[in-house]
Amino acid sequence: MVKGKQRWFNLLLMLSMAVVFLTGCSLPGRARSTPTLDLTQVYGTLAVMVTTQPTAVVTQAAGTASPATPTPTMVQPNTTPRPSLTTSSALPTPAVPCDQAAAGLPIDVTITDDTLLAPGEAFTKIWRLQNAGSCTWTLYYSAAFFYGDRMDAPPIVPFSQAVPPGAEVEIAVEMIAPLTPGTYQGNWKLSNAEGALFGIGPDGDAPFWVRIIVSETLPGTPTATPTQTLVPVTSPSPTPSPTATPPVQASDTLILSPLDLIDLDTLELQPQGADLVYQTGVDNYHFFTPIESVLLGVYGSLEPGLQDCQNAGMSSAPIAVESLSIDTYLCYRTDLGAAGRARLVAMDTTNFALTLDLLTWELP
Repeated sequence: MVKGKQRWFNLLLMLSMAVVFLTGCSLPGRARSTPTLDLTQVYGTLAVMVTTQPTAVVTQAAGTASPATPTPTMVQPNTTPRPSLTTSSALPTPAVPCDQAAAGLPIDVTITDDTLLAPGEAFTKIWRLQNAGSCTWTLYYSAAFFYGDRMDAPPIVPFSQAVPPGAEVEIAVEMIAPLTPGTYQGNWKLSNAEGALFGIGPDGDAPFWVRIIVSETLPGTPTATPTQTLVPVTSPSPTPSPTATPPVQASDTLILSPLDLIDLDTLELQPQGADLVYQTGVDNYHFFTPIESVLLGVYGSLEPGLQDCQNAGMSSAPIAVESLSIDTYLCYRTDLGAAGRARLVAMDTTNFALTLDLLTWELP
């Protein structure tokens, strides 16, 4: 019993010393008076320690103290808006080509398709086009004859003003209707500052054209009433004089390959002085291109004579071979002034070799 009381006394003494030590540590600085020990308070504190401390000691003795439960962290939702797949920014914008034209409203300001004209009648064809590309059409741009019937028009008509993207322009070209009745169509494109051709349509490569019908009798033209003439029965009919056949200077059938040269006076291939070159142009089209003073023109499906080719409409503009049908005749005038005709006999589409039947008449 004495040992038990001694143990309690020692425990109270140690507790009192601990309280004094802790009180001194928590109030550093100036000295304070030592508080009076309240045994009743100490006994109550001891009772609490006796009833609660052993549990913590047992938990530590096991060596598996439970970790502190982490405080849950609130995750803020991402409020940044995601791009919508339906917005225009998600879809790539197609690049607009530099040089592209579109038909204006209307494209034919004058001389609509199949307009009736008299032989040799002068007219002005006006197209309205819109700049559908991304580059400005400067004064170095022009309208250029592409293929077909040029009808005495200049091969190139330069622009008189700059045309920015989205703007429209009216292009006027002076022409003359052919003398022979029939349907005539001239196809045109635009040319940029470097000479590259472009046109209209979804791909920007289609030509625009003028198409007329030449008629000897126009609508509304009064027809002369023939007068009756009495001819004596005994009057002999005049005998027509035979027409002299014009002398031929050279005639031959030639097979041409791209880049071949022809002397139209002698009908020799690859000569020193050539009159015509068969060449490949833009968009893989093929052209008969006159050299220097040589003139060339499309005559039609009927074989022309010397006088026909002398009076035919010809120019120095190239003629697209793809626009010609088999058995189409062309008229030409050589650098020496001789007239001639050429017939397209055949065309091999695998290597673009051409067969031409040519004839050049002698100079008078």
